[in-house]
Parts: sequence; C-alpha cells; structure tokens
Amino acid sequence: MDVKANGPNGQLPGRVPPPSNKMVTPLLTDLYQFTMAYAYWKAGKHDERAVFDLYFRKNPFGGEYTVFAGLDECIRFLANFKLTDDEISFLRQTMPSCEDEFFDFLRGLDCSEVELYAIAEGMVVFPKVPLIRIEGPLAVVQLLETPFLNLVNFASLVATNAARHRFVAGKSKLLMEFGLRRAQGPDGGLSASKYSYLGGFDATSNVAAGKLFGIPLRGTHSHAFVSSYMSLDEIVDKSLQSSDGSSSCEDFVGLVQTWLSKIQRSNSLRGVFGETNQSELAAFTSYALAFPNQFLALVDTYDVVRSGIPNFCAVALALNDLGYKAVGIRLDSGDLAYLSCEVRKFFRAIEKDFGVLDFGKTSISASNDLNEETLDALNKQGHEMDAFGIGTYLVTCYVQAALGCVFKLVEINNQPRIKLSEDVTKVSIPCKKRSYRLYGKEGLPLVDIMTGENEPPPKVGERILCRHPFNESKRAYVVPQKVDELMKCYWPGKSGKEREELPPLKDIRERCINQLEKMRPDHMRRLNPTPYKVSVSAKLYDFIHFLWLNEAPVGELQ
Repeated sequence: MDVKANGPNGQLPGRVPPPSNKMVTPLLTDLYQFTMAYAYWKAGKHDERAVFDLYFRKNPFGGEYTVFAGLDECIRFLANFKLTDDEISFLRQTMPSCEDEFFDFLRGLDCSEVELYAIAEGMVVFPKVPLIRIEGPLAVVQLLETPFLNLVNFASLVATNAARHRFVAGKSKLLMEFGLRRAQGPDGGLSASKYSYLGGFDATSNVAAGKLFGIPLRGTHSHAFVSSYMSLDEIVDKSLQSSDGSSSCEDFVGLVQTWLSKIQRSNSLRGVFGETNQSELAAFTSYALAFPNQFLALVDTYDVVRSGIPNFCAVALALNDLGYKAVGIRLDSGDLAYLSCEVRKFFRAIEKDFGVLDFGKTSISASNDLNEETLDALNKQGHEMDAFGIGTYLVTCYVQAALGCVFKLVEINNQPRIKLSEDVTKVSIPCKKRSYRLYGKEGLPLVDIMTGENEPPPKVGERILCRHPFNESKRAYVVPQKVDELMKCYWPGKSGKEREELPPLKDIRERCINQLEKMRPDHMRRLNPTPYKVSVSAKLYDFIHFLWLNEAPVGELQ
C-alpha cells in the first residue's frame, strides 16, 4: 500500500513506498505497546496529544560521534501504517480480555494525525539531541515506539561503524562490504549492506542489496573456483575476441603460457619463483575468458609470491595484448602488509621490463576478517593496498552490539513531562524542543544546543550562553559564525506544514561523507577523542531543573 503524505493546504505531494522489508508491519513491536494502547483507550486517553523524542545516550565504539540512519524506513513505516484484518484477528486471540470495540478502534488507526520532525538522515549526531520527534494521538504514537527504535538503532550503529572504518582506511581507498554470509540473518545482511554504503563504503557483494538499494556490486571468485581446476587441458574454448572486436585470439591459453615463460626469464624477476601451480593458472585463465573486462584474481590459494602473482600477471599481460586491462588481485590470508608490498614490487618490475603502461598501479585489495584495528595496524606497518573487503566486524558491529536509542514521552496535552532516574544520564529532557548546530570561526561545528520550542533561535554574531543539561558548572558563551537548525518536518500529517523530501540513498551517503569531513579531527580520532559539546539554553536549563524538583518525591528522615 502506498500512502500519500499531506502537504500545504491538505494537498498530497507524493506517495511514500512501503518499508523495504515486508516483515516491517504494525505487529513488529512489543506486546506491551498494544496492552498500553488498550489501557489508554479504556481510560479515554488514546486521543490525547503526545510528543515523544527518539534519541541515544552515548556514542558507540568508544567514539564521540554517531551517524544517524534509518529515517527513510521510519517514514515508509509511518506512511503505510495500517493493521490488516488478519493482524487484528491475531491480536484478538492474543488479547482475549479486551473489548470488541478496541479492535474496531485499531482497525481505523493510521498516522494521518501524526507529525514527525527529524534531523536529516546521514547527519553526524550526538547524545541527548532528539533524532526524531513524533507528535500525535497518544495510542498511535505509542505503537510507533518499538518499530522506530528497531529501524534506527541498528541502521545508525552500522553506518557509524562504516564511517569509522572509512576514517581509518582513508579517503582514497575502495571499501567493499563483504559481510552477508556472517550477518545476523537476511535482514541483518540487507540492512548492513545499505547502511555500510550510507556510512561511506563504496560497494557490496550483496546482490539483493544491489537490486533493492542501487548499491554498486563488487566481487570475484573464491578459493573453490581455483581448486576446482586441475590443469589447462580442462579449458575447451580457448578463443577470445579483442576488446574492440577487430580481431580474435584462437589460443588464449597458449598466449598466457607464452607470457608466463617471458616473466620467468625476466631479468628483474629471475629467481623470484620457479614453477607455478598449473591448476591455479588454469582457473585464472578460465575466469579471464569469462570476464575479460573484470579480471580480478584471488591469488593466495597456494602461494602468493611464487605462484599466484606470476600466474595473475601472465593472464593480465595476455589480456593486455587483446586490449583489456586486468582489474587486480585480492589477498585473503598471510601478512597482508608484507605481501602487498611484494606484489607492488612485482607489478612495477613487470611494467619496467615489458613496458606495459601503469601495470605497476594494478589494484591490490585485501580481505580476511579486517576491522578498525587491523586497518590502523596496516597503516602503521606500511602497505600497498588500494581496496579492502570488510565483513564480519563491520556487519555484526562486533565491538558493540547495540546503539541504545530510547523513545521518551516529553509532553502530553501541552504539559511537559520528565523521566527521572538516580542515574543522571537517564534523566530525559522535557518539553517540545528545537535544536541547533553552532559553528565557530573556522567553519567547524562547536556545539549543539537545544531550546524550548518558542524560544528565539540563536543568531549569527550574537553571544549565547550554552549550558550542560545537568551539570551546573559546565557552561560557556558562544558567538556563532553560522547557525543550522537541525530538525525539519518529514511528515506533516494534517498540519498543512511543508514537508522535507527524502533524498535517494546515494545523496544521503554524500551528505554523510560531507558532514564527517566538517568535523574537527580531535572529535574523530580513534583513541581518546574529544567529546563534542551538547547543551541547552539557559531558559531550558532552568525549566529542566524546576520540573525535576517538582516531580521528584521529597524524602522524610525519621
């Protein structure tokens, strides 16, 4: 079902497609959401106007930033929110004590009365600042809690994990997500592919993700392909047409063998290797015949330097004779830094000895359970890799299992509400708020500040007091050189407000990359990053603490 979103004057600007995953329905929630909805309905509170904030309390992976992701899927879910007869029948069986009229109420529920405000997907975000604010009838907004948390938590965690890997690898490296086989189920795999791309990866091996989300696909053969060959005699069709179609080589296998002999006699490479593995040579040759424009070989099935690389070079040079350019090689085991340097020397020797332009720059990629730490170690050791395929540690977010977003009521019927705790980090910031990013003289973000909804916004060049929400002594004056309001309306309901359009995934990815580049390096570093400051206005600070004292019970000593 494609549901239209209301725009100005009640017009419907466009349809919102359903969630990418068909499992994302109103039943993808915790039972207590429906029991609360019944209790609200029973008490006559279900239509009270409620405001909830979705935010997180701490940045993941020991870092000081997070990438916000999952908003697109939240809007899709909200726009298509409708319980089917079959779903209502199941709820009736699950909650047999509930009155029949309640299920009639559920049958008529949609999100036409809901408004959603959010920070743009792909933005760099920080603790306590609402990522999403949802306003609407209490019962229906309550039913959005678990699905929204499900759609934002993992998405933002993976996007942040991807951004951290990108930061360590560097801008120039090709990063490929190879994690489908290790991901937590089909949806875990698809979500990881989508949000790794959003977070700065260049491609995925996941074909379904390529189709669904338009992510570039990359991949080559496995070790099984290499070991499945025994000899060159298995190659029956040995012909290959030149890249421009002007001629044909009838014995490409013979051409490969000729080049291997030339490499063995090369002055620069004499003594580097002896006889190479012929089954490996057969596999590479066969793969090149199948994909002459995309020849990328896995070279570590037997021995990288003594067999894999000379065999690859022989096939690559044969392709070069016919106008093709080999893509490169992949290393999946061993001392990656050392091997990449040896491979680069081999490629440069080939270019020098045989005059093949740019052969020394042939791509070297690596895989084998890479993570942030191994990328950092490779950088310190010195390596010649151009690309990395990263799987398990990326898609499972091995270092941290969850982001920990929460969904808290901050206002009902225009009355601010606060959630208290002995743990001050769990105290919520009440009332409907606006949030801004303040920039300093160098054009970099200095601080995020939250204000009450009706407070005047911060102005460029105007001195403003920024206060820590809960720590009285932490405060600073800021004179912003630029001010960005963070939250925009992405679902207006029937309010008639203008609605922000959701850009395509590639544009969200570009926004993420640009945002990360604007952050101060000390906020981004892996070890001991500087915390980014999140604050509230002086007026909101006073109100938080007034409400805190008002709501906290007073003890009595005896």
